[in-house]
Amino acid sequence: MSNFYDGEAFLQSWKAGVKLAGSRWFGDGSDPETAETKWDLAPRTEHIKANIGLLSTSEAVFLAALVSFYNDRIGGPMLQQVIGYNDVGMADIAASLDEPRRRVIGGLLLSYCGW
Repeated sequence: MSNFYDGEAFLQSWKAGVKLAGSRWFGDGSDPETAETKWDLAPRTEHIKANIGLLSTSEAVFLAALVSFYNDRIGGPMLQQVIGYNDVGMADIAASLDEPRRRVIGGLLLSYCGW
């Protein structure tokens, strides 16, 4: 289990999330394994906002949840948009994700150290 507020564990979980979501949505779009910090893999929020409607519900929920770790004022409305109602909770997110994506979200929750 990762340590509370563990920056390295957060980065590793974030890299796993970037791999699952697709590196095209983050940083400069290159392989996440080359990133040295979470800043190298910041979500490209304008690109995501412009294209999230093209994704499956599961892909969109996962991507919006990741954006929420980066900036909840951007990711929260994205989650509302893709889930379809205003009161989005963790159960709504979990119900939309497969096990690997749930594990990424869990790892990010356990190691979250702020952005």
